Amino acid sequence: MEKILIIDDNNDICLLLERFLGKQGYKTASVQRGDDGLVLLRKEAFELVICDFKLPDIDGLEMLRRIKVMHPTTAVIIITGYSDVRMAVQTVKHGAYDYVTKPLYPDEILYTIKAALERRLQSLNQAKSSPTTATATANTAKVGAVKQAPVKVPLTPDGKRFIFGRSRAAEQLQKHIDLIAPTDMSVIITGETGTGKEFVANAIHLKSKRADKPFVAIDCGALGKELAGSELFGHVKGSFTGAMSDKAGSFEFANGGTIFLDEIGNLSYDNQIKLLRVLQERKIRRIGSNQDIPVDVRIIVATNEDLREAVRQGKFREDIYHRIAEFEMHLSPLRERKSDIMIFAEHFLELANQQLEKDIQGFEEEAKEKLKEYYWHGNLRELQNVVKRAVLLTQGDYIEADVLPHEIISPQYLTPEDTNSGNIQINYDPARPGVPVFSQSAANLKSVSENAERAAILKVLEKTGYNKTKAAEVLNIDRKTLYNKLKAYDIHL
Repeated sequence: MEKILIIDDNNDICLLLERFLGKQGYKTASVQRGDDGLVLLRKEAFELVICDFKLPDIDGLEMLRRIKVMHPTTAVIIITGYSDVRMAVQTVKHGAYDYVTKPLYPDEILYTIKAALERRLQSLNQAKSSPTTATATANTAKVGAVKQAPVKVPLTPDGKRFIFGRSRAAEQLQKHIDLIAPTDMSVIITGETGTGKEFVANAIHLKSKRADKPFVAIDCGALGKELAGSELFGHVKGSFTGAMSDKAGSFEFANGGTIFLDEIGNLSYDNQIKLLRVLQERKIRRIGSNQDIPVDVRIIVATNEDLREAVRQGKFREDIYHRIAEFEMHLSPLRERKSDIMIFAEHFLELANQQLEKDIQGFEEEAKEKLKEYYWHGNLRELQNVVKRAVLLTQGDYIEADVLPHEIISPQYLTPEDTNSGNIQINYDPARPGVPVFSQSAANLKSVSENAERAAILKVLEKTGYNKTKAAEVLNIDRKTLYNKLKAYDIHL
């Protein structure tokens, strides 16, 4: 007997649907708040959720995201008013099966439910029978091994789902993915470590015409110079010491699909030449062989260094750069996407609850503020680790600030009083590599690192009663510069 959860703030709708669906042979439960629905979903699985788009505490898109994180295979139907149909369509694009509009008609809702459950069953059967349903996870250490992404099935909840934020940078990123995915253009993804470059590559693949073919991810930085050629292009038996049998390379495994080369700047010059041949002729040759093997592979690469500068220094071949740089996407660091921090934190909370078998409900307000103010040197990867640790340490229902790491609770930022004159000296705490410790000498705002800038701006704005003209004078910058920095740091007044 399939179980259906109804989430609607209208108690009459809940009662009517429960009675009607009960007579149709379904087991039902209902709640009137999104949070209550999520609590129930943590305790048991439902084949289908019928959710109102407008709930008193959480909107339909956010509910859909959280449901899919907890139970990727659960079908979701959105209930909406006529005026919200445009938004309901967006939920379908983000994973809802369908939507129905009020007033609800028994025949329509029953038809939609049966179709959703049938589609869910088909997806599950396809996942069981597909031989290529190996999954790639963000938490698996990349050591040059072949990793294949899920094909035509929802990503599983243990760190394998790419979450888009709501910031301007996140919206632009999503538009770029939608734009470039259907093509076969090569893509360079740039950004700091931990910003989610592999997930973006996976998202491009899953929205491409190659989605039913393999996605193979290789960390070039983890490949030794001697082994890189074998890992990428394969080898024949006896071609070098230890080559005990023929081996196919990653390009052969990815044939028809997508290959993702992370930290491509670490490829040796010899392997760059071999890669150029693949780009030019779409053929590979195993080490020790004289036979060409044709491959049809889309190439997506990622780097956290400036490849243009590497080209100028002669460390990276210019002809390869121009061939792989058909489209470039840059992932902004988390500290520049303040409005996205809690979206990702909530996502990582759901994952940590499942991994640690806990039921933490959320974050206290002080903890939220600490997370939003922190610099996040390690970006999403660091945030995930911090949230998981906090879930482990939390004894109550909500994560409080005192379970967060010391550098988040008490960041050593420069204060506004220190910005009058002088030069700043930045040292690094040996116990926490990458965490800056600022001296108490004064500094001009333009010479302060980004985390100190944001903290200084917020404190000066508070002291000046949020008068931007006075704040600019105190910070020794003009109003235009202040407005640019407010925009860059996502500070809304």
